[in-house]
Amino acid sequence: MGDRLRCPLGHLNLSPFLPYRSAVPTFISIDDPDDPRLELYRDIRERDMVGRRGLFVAEGETVLRVLAGQDRFRPLSVLIAAKRLAKLTPILDTLPEQTPVYLATQPVLDGIVGFELHRGILAIADKAPPQTACDLLAALPANALVMALVGISNHDNMGGLFRNAAGFGVDAVLLDPTCCDPLYRKAIRVSVGGVLRVPFARLDEGDDLIGLLERHGFTPVALSPSGETALSRLPAMSRPALLLGAEGPGLQEATLARCRTVSIPMAPGFDSLNVAVAAGIAPHQLRAS
Repeated sequence: MGDRLRCPLGHLNLSPFLPYRSAVPTFISIDDPDDPRLELYRDIRERDMVGRRGLFVAEGETVLRVLAGQDRFRPLSVLIAAKRLAKLTPILDTLPEQTPVYLATQPVLDGIVGFELHRGILAIADKAPPQTACDLLAALPANALVMALVGISNHDNMGGLFRNAAGFGVDAVLLDPTCCDPLYRKAIRVSVGGVLRVPFARLDEGDDLIGLLERHGFTPVALSPSGETALSRLPAMSRPALLLGAEGPGLQEATLARCRTVSIPMAPGFDSLNVAVAAGIAPHQLRAS
C-alpha cells in the first residue's frame, strides 16, 4: 500500500503531471485496489443501490469544482487518476485543509471502483443536515422562484431538473416524499453540480405542499398538458412556485384543482415533453415575466 508522503508519491512518478508550485499539498499514493482507506470508493455502482450512510459521491471535474467551491456539503476525500493531477490542482487547492487526495494509476482506480472510470475523478462528501421545507421557504427573498417536484423517480430527470433550476436561478427546490434522492451519484453528474448549488428540502409524508407554499406567499403554478393558460400568457407574479409531476401520471387532479394551471402549446397531435425539458422552458418564462 502507498504511504502518506510529500510529492513525489510512492511508486507514482508525478513529475510529468505537476506544474511548478512554491507549495505542494499532501497527497496519498495508492497502488493497491484493496487498500482499506478506499473502502468508500469500492464497488461504486453497487453502493449506489444501497446508500452510503449520510455520504454521497461526486463524479467528474465540473462537479468537483462545484463541490470545492460551496459550503453546504463537506468533502471528505478525493480519488483521482494521477494523470489528471496537474489540471485539477487549482480545484484541489480550494478544498478544505487536510482533505485527503488519493492518487492512483488508471488500472488501480478502475480496480477500486469496479468499472472503467473514464473521468478519473471521484470525491466523497457529507450530506448537509436536512433542512425543513418550512425553514427553507421562510429564508427566501421576496421575489423568489421555487420549483416543487412530485413523484420524480428517475435520476436522469432529477439531475436535469436541478441543472435547469441552477441555470435559471431557481431559489429552492421542494421534493415530495416519493421523489428519488438528488444526491445520488448519477443525478449529481447529470445536474453538472446543480444539485450542490440549489438549496432543497424534502417534505414529510402527509405534508400539504400547496398549503405550505401559500402560507409562505407563493402562488402555485402547475405545469400540465391540460393547463388552462398557455405559459407564455401567464401574467407576472412576485413569488411563483412551479409544480412538476412525473412523466406519465403527472400531477393529481386534486393538486391541479388547487393551482394556477399552465401548459406549453405544441404541435397538433403531440402534447407532452420530457419533464426536465419542460422544466427548462417554464423557469425561463417565469423569470422573464
